[in-house]
Amino acid sequence: MNIMFIGDIVGRPGRKIIKEVLPELKNKYKVDFVIANAENAAGGNGITKKIAEELFSYGIDFLTMGNHVWDNKEIFDFIEEELRMVRPANYPPGTPGRGSQIIELDGTVKIGILNISGRVFMPDLDCPFRTADRELEKLKKLTNIIVVDFHAEATSEKQALGWYLDGRVSLVAGTHTHVQTADERILPKGTAYITDVGMTGAYDGILGIEREPVIRKFLTQMPTRFEVAKGAPQLNAVVVEIDVATGLAMKIQRLIMK
Repeated sequence: MNIMFIGDIVGRPGRKIIKEVLPELKNKYKVDFVIANAENAAGGNGITKKIAEELFSYGIDFLTMGNHVWDNKEIFDFIEEELRMVRPANYPPGTPGRGSQIIELDGTVKIGILNISGRVFMPDLDCPFRTADRELEKLKKLTNIIVVDFHAEATSEKQALGWYLDGRVSLVAGTHTHVQTADERILPKGTAYITDVGMTGAYDGILGIEREPVIRKFLTQMPTRFEVAKGAPQLNAVVVEIDVATGLAMKIQRLIMK
């Protein structure tokens, strides 16, 4: 089977290009299941129920989140009931939502999705490595096909988790930095890996945000209001071919659409 993972969707430009090109990409790459990181989908800050439904209507099957999961308070109204969404599993017990989920595709194939946040230069949540062990103990009882969204800042932390999970999951997809890396590979034991899938949003912004306020922030160190950038969008993603019997990856391909 082929799974597509789309990098962090930033605001309206990101949603626009998904609407325009996703059907074509799904057909071209014979995609069976689409996952996207959507923590910046609503104006660059969090997500709303309306926007989640919009993304599902465009052909996305499942949404992951990250450190901006709580930025739009509307999420508290639907995250418990929305079974097509996960937030980082290493938030403390009692946090709304779920960190992992099993989705059954066509009544035959089960796909596990796990969302984890890094700790280096990020909020100090529970250990991502031990969280992965705990969640995989549950998921592996139901399926060998498991996709991990590791939402983290440090490349070293991302690579470390990729090697730690090699052979135990189908894909470790790094998110959060909004810059696609050129290190996609199949690790020795069969896990597909990329340090960062990239961003789906305005190409000429700074990480999808208007340039001038970001530059002003660096120059002055003063509080600055950021706005989602306008202009031509890009879509960053990977497509991974997975052996359904073993859950191991056979191929990973990096995509850049503008």
